[in-house]
Amino acid sequence: MASKGVRKVARAAKKLGPKVFHPPFLKTDIPAGQAAAAPPLGPQLGQVGIQIAPFCKDFNERTKDIRPGIPLPTRVTVNPDRSFDIVIHQPPVSYFLKQAAGARIGARKPSHEIAGKVSLKHVYEIAQIKSQDPTFKFVSLETVCRSIIGQAHSLGIEVVKKLEADEYAQFLEERKLEVEEQDQKLEETRQSKMLRL
Repeated sequence: MASKGVRKVARAAKKLGPKVFHPPFLKTDIPAGQAAAAPPLGPQLGQVGIQIAPFCKDFNERTKDIRPGIPLPTRVTVNPDRSFDIVIHQPPVSYFLKQAAGARIGARKPSHEIAGKVSLKHVYEIAQIKSQDPTFKFVSLETVCRSIIGQAHSLGIEVVKKLEADEYAQFLEERKLEVEEQDQKLEETRQSKMLRL
């Protein structure tokens, strides 16, 4: 009996309060200088009511000084008059880690293999760049570093105190052969599945 009364009061309270309006919002990664009406971006913009041509022109203009193709996490809020606000973040941590490690891809089995190595200096430099993002505005640099180290482990990238160039060049050569072998096995598995169909 009491729960029915509580539900009635809750419904009545909902009707009294002002209705909260959340403007359409889009969160996506867009390559620097390469926003285009083609999928996947065009349909995403259309779904939230953004005029595609002005958006692409604005985004490409704002990212013209960044090397084309670098993925940029972008947050777009659509205003009632169909104008929009764009917030462009720094490239993802995974992008920086793979670049610093010289790794094309992360580890397929992160706890069993090492995709690359980065030094603590790399982590600190990435943290300085990422701390410019609105997400990390009120976060200490140490916390950002810890977050980056955690992401490195999930990619199979080992964080070391110091890297020796010759040693690491040899590691990258061995890793390249390992990745080629993995790709070959995946392709063989894919082919055998296709033959079964």
